[in-house]
Amino acid sequence: MELLVALLLCALGYLGGSVLFAPLVCQLLNAPPPHLYGSRNPGATNVYRIAGPGPAALTLLGDALKGWAPVTLAQYLDASPASQTVVALAAIAGHMLPAFSRFRGGKGVATTFGTGLALAAGTIVVMALIWLLVFQRWRTASLASVITAASGPLIAAWLNPAHTGLFLIITLVLLVRHRDNLIRLTQGSEHRL
Repeated sequence: MELLVALLLCALGYLGGSVLFAPLVCQLLNAPPPHLYGSRNPGATNVYRIAGPGPAALTLLGDALKGWAPVTLAQYLDASPASQTVVALAAIAGHMLPAFSRFRGGKGVATTFGTGLALAAGTIVVMALIWLLVFQRWRTASLASVITAASGPLIAAWLNPAHTGLFLIITLVLLVRHRDNLIRLTQGSEHRL
């Protein structure tokens, strides 16, 4: 029974994660489609570039909620910690490889924030503060995301040790998803906000 519940929750997490809020928000507010403008990434940072802070905040909220909701449901149903972790990864995978958008998704930062908030709030709050500090200093979202992701396993080991493995996996995935940004950062050609 536990396995069936875990599989259903993973499917729900993946399908929910596959709903990209950037194009929905832009369509709702008559803004340019994010896959055609800016960095062409369906995430809050690109929505900020093409439509401003309000639509970006809505995108961030939607992408975070779709990570938080399935993990919180798994907790409500008393799923095991391992099942909760797999549900979190399924939601993040849904955002990165969405079934409804030809498997072309975003970087997964906001969805990771949502899943992390449900699983390890202390770690996520510290990571969010790091992101804000780095972004405020250099005004480069990708740099803030990479530094924050790299700090995740260390912070989790300190505040939420049971989830250190999850944050290690998330860090590796986020670094791979940011590979083009890392190249531009080393070349000094990354976009700033």
